[in-house]
Amino acid sequence: MRGGVSLSRKMDYMGGLPRSRIVEMNAPARPVVTPAVADPAPQTGASAPITQDVLTIPRKLPEAGRTNLVGLTREQLRDALIAAGTPEGQAKMRVGQVWQWIYQKGVRDFAAMTNLAKDYRALLAENFTVDVPELVSRQISADGTRKYLVRIAGGHEVQTVYIPEEGRGTLCISSQVGCTLTCTFCHTGTQKLVRNLTPGEIVGQVLLARDDLGEWPAPGRAPKDETRLLSNIVLMGMGEPLYNFDAVRDAMKIAMDPEGISLSRRRITLSTSGVVPMIARTAEEIGCQLAISFHATTDEVRDKLVPINKKWPLKELLEALRTYPKLSNSERITFEYVMLKGVNDSDDDARRLVKLIRGIPAKINLIPFNEWPGAPYQRSDWERIESFAEIVYRAGYASPIRTPRGEDIMAACGQLKSATERARKSRAEIAAETSR
Repeated sequence: MRGGVSLSRKMDYMGGLPRSRIVEMNAPARPVVTPAVADPAPQTGASAPITQDVLTIPRKLPEAGRTNLVGLTREQLRDALIAAGTPEGQAKMRVGQVWQWIYQKGVRDFAAMTNLAKDYRALLAENFTVDVPELVSRQISADGTRKYLVRIAGGHEVQTVYIPEEGRGTLCISSQVGCTLTCTFCHTGTQKLVRNLTPGEIVGQVLLARDDLGEWPAPGRAPKDETRLLSNIVLMGMGEPLYNFDAVRDAMKIAMDPEGISLSRRRITLSTSGVVPMIARTAEEIGCQLAISFHATTDEVRDKLVPINKKWPLKELLEALRTYPKLSNSERITFEYVMLKGVNDSDDDARRLVKLIRGIPAKINLIPFNEWPGAPYQRSDWERIESFAEIVYRAGYASPIRTPRGEDIMAACGQLKSATERARKSRAEIAAETSR
């Protein structure tokens, strides 16, 4: 059953992995019933934060030539077209035409934009490009999950993951190269931040995935007539999205534009580790769904699992969530909770969790830990996960157990880590590049 856990689900759990498909981010919640529970003593036992394995050395981006139109807002696109010679009186019309060619039809060649005059297409080609990140490699899991290694400006690499499901498909996109947060259960956390992605590099991952899926409308067909293989976006790849807020906001506004990719704001979920000052802005300026990487029920344990908790502890985070502008029963906050054996998976943890989030319309996604080489934790036993989920469910909260996807290609939640060109070079080589 959606939102609850049945003991019969163990029958679908083979080789440590459930066969049920990944849960929806927006499954309906059951009415909250507050249990009478005591506040048990906190657990300790999380490992010390892991040390990241590379140093951050800033690189200069390539010198600008022709302007890439991918990632420009409508206002920026209008200004760019006018600067290139488009009459102001035509600018609004031209923006709409170019926008639809890029984001609705997936066209990258100005010569193919056939409703534009030949001279104007030549002007566009002289001043602009329509570029998306380079697809370096694609791995396809036995369960259909696709992991893309994507190269962006400067030779950096990030990973993007597409998860197919019945009637929908979710794309997990990256917002940074590496990460600053050093969450101890996350493989990306072992790689320091190199740089933020630009809006074009963020939304470009969506365009690249649609290329690979062959999802662009066939000539002569309207987008609404096409089956949407990519129906949902989750900012849950590499990086902390709220540490790159402006670029993420602009990219998601493009993804939601009704004359382009046209994804509903409810089809986009931003996952954050808890950058408290930016949470309200997420609702106000993006308006998407919100997910929190929660993972612990005491500050002592969360400080080790999610070190950002030292800056914004549980009390401050929960206060921000309770006043989240879009908080309602129809737009619940998703609490992501990775299940770590002997660390955060006790019945006492489950009772503390429901007590902490009391009064917040919420869903709790329980995530069996996805192991990676050298990981300091183990996945909780299935019986332990079910027991935890049952306590949460009886308290009135949806408690689906997320099915690990793409583990055979290291594409599951928390496993992403790019083998960047930067990491393969010597420090001297990198330093030489930065001085060019």
